[in-house]
Amino acid sequence: MTDTILVTGASGYLGRNIVRDFVARGIAVRGLARSDSSAKAVEELGATPVRGDVMDVPSLRAAMEGVTSLIHAAADTNHGRTTKAQEQTNLQGTRNVYETAHAAGVKRAVHISTEAVLMDGRPIVNADETWPLPAKPAGGYSRTKGGAERIALAANGNGMDVVVVRPRFVWGRDDTSALPQLVEAAKAGRLAWFGGGTYLTSTTHIANVVEGVRLALEKGRGGEVYFLTDGDDVPFREWMTELLATQSVDTSSVKSVPRGVISFIVNTGELLAGLSGGAISGPLSKQEYATVGNTVTLNIDKARRELGYVPVMTRAEGLAELKALAAKA
Repeated sequence: MTDTILVTGASGYLGRNIVRDFVARGIAVRGLARSDSSAKAVEELGATPVRGDVMDVPSLRAAMEGVTSLIHAAADTNHGRTTKAQEQTNLQGTRNVYETAHAAGVKRAVHISTEAVLMDGRPIVNADETWPLPAKPAGGYSRTKGGAERIALAANGNGMDVVVVRPRFVWGRDDTSALPQLVEAAKAGRLAWFGGGTYLTSTTHIANVVEGVRLALEKGRGGEVYFLTDGDDVPFREWMTELLATQSVDTSSVKSVPRGVISFIVNTGELLAGLSGGAISGPLSKQEYATVGNTVTLNIDKARRELGYVPVMTRAEGLAELKALAAKA
């Protein structure tokens, strides 16, 4: 029987790059699409679009008919205050996906998680997969993605292997979300270095995420989690400066803000958001600060050892590619 892979979130940044890679390898791919525009994007990638939503179980049943493998990339990545939509998509939506996959006889699944499941506002240094999820997550994104990961791992077994991957700070070509937002913030004077920005961060080029997902689908052990990164760490300020330079954005005038000031701003914003039911919010959420304001470095020895994972794109190569693409635009 020919393998057929279903990708949820197929028109998103992660999803479309995963779809593009598998199609190029001659694999039959279906992409779950919530709208006509998403369906068109999936079709243009060479995959078969199937209309549906993770909250619509009948549509999931139809999408998974005859599917042998699943890549669950759909998620609400909002880093602000938790919303009902985020809880529904990341928690109930994930539950719907794996329950339907079991019923459809899907054999292998890769769940796209995130290092954010470990975030509680403190630095994360050389974390491996044995680190526990925190009792008090930094925000709604960490909490709901942590919950989604638990749901995915609980679905492992009874004929279906579920493997979880956690990339950190996904970047690179075809980024229509994070990089444009960073460029806009820098040009508007809203970018600042937190405490000098000298803390280290891991990163994961989109090509390396796709490679890790492919290997996880082929070789990953069911019920296991694997971190994915570019294989080395970099000071956050240096990284942002290099990344924005590919878009001809100069960061030499960006100011550094003391951590005490940042903490006051974050805590005040969280308080106002809580008191106002989200009607008022500060300029920086606790989730955002935990994501970009602290050391976050990850150990990928397990992925190297068990998956044979080797990054296919170095940071220097990825930056050069972005610069070349920007020059052509």
